[in-house]
Amino acid sequence: MKPRDPLLRERQQTHGDFGVTAGISQALKRELAGAELSDVHRECLEMIAVKIARILAGHAKHRDHWDDIAGYAKLGSEACSD
Repeated sequence: MKPRDPLLRERQQTHGDFGVTAGISQALKRELAGAELSDVHRECLEMIAVKIARILAGHAKHRDHWDDIAGYAKLGSEACSD
């Protein structure tokens, strides 16, 4: 069996098993399917779903996940019209 790519091994440590992450992320995205959202808001929420999945499947104390969620939330906020 061929050894796993070092980058994939590293990411599994912080992001968790990709299959588990994918299952959680896709379940969250299915909840967004019927919502009436702009492309920007939908993309922000989908990226947040991925980050939440990584937190749940991997390590909740990996700061980048939380910083990424904050960044996508800020982008979503900026796309709101007053």
